[in-house]
Amino acid sequence: MRRFVRYHRYAIGTDLRKQAMTVYRNANRAWRDRENQAKWVRQLVWDIDELKQHLQTAKLLNACSSFRQFEMLARLAEQLGAQAGGWNRQQQTPKVQNAPAREGFAQRDQKLSTHTAPAGANS
Repeated sequence: MRRFVRYHRYAIGTDLRKQAMTVYRNANRAWRDRENQAKWVRQLVWDIDELKQHLQTAKLLNACSSFRQFEMLARLAEQLGAQAGGWNRQQQTPKVQNAPAREGFAQRDQKLSTHTAPAGANS
């Protein structure tokens, strides 16, 4: 953010830097604190959304030195948001076939064989 217009550089640049550090800190917590991982991943998704809002505010105030700089940062934030969103969906989805069904989604029974074996086939 060193190329921000001087007037906006300190206020918006500081906000962006703080929010980026919050995203980093909560991503690290989500990775390391396995017991509370789902909670941290949900928080991470919100933090990334706030980072995107700060970027949009910087763009609206013409705080970026160029559209190219804003575009690069926006694309990185979008990719990060997609990764966190995927991680969040993974946390909400059961990992085994016989897990309890989510509301509105029926689970299949485990398939042990495809055809009924004739009586005495294994004798």
